Amino acid sequence: QVQLVESGGGLVQAGESLRLSCAASTDVLTIDVMGWYRQGPGKQRELVATLTRGGNTNYADSVRGRFVISRDNAKNTLFLQMNTLKPEDTARYYCNADSALWRRDYWGQGTQVTVSS
Repeated sequence: QVQLVESGGGLVQAGESLRLSCAASTDVLTIDVMGWYRQGPGKQRELVATLTRGGNTNYADSVRGRFVISRDNAKNTLFLQMNTLKPEDTARYYCNADSALWRRDYWGQGTQVTVSS
């Protein structure tokens, strides 16, 4: 069982920044892929960014150049630095972890990000 706990969400104005954190209960270097997903009001959950164990990153077109995914291996924590936030970034942000060694992937409970115009 892997537990993921997100934090760092909040209410900000357009153009401001936030940094989300996802604390994992296991060594992140044992996880093949970690990522951030979001679900806005009335929308399906969508990928925001992923980071592989080897350090490869992938971003949704809508956030590329504004968001940065990173990891602190010593603290077993995944981050999402979100800059130049837009109202359309308003969503609940979820952390995900997956490994070929597991029978399933894992999700955190999410953290709410609200961007006002």
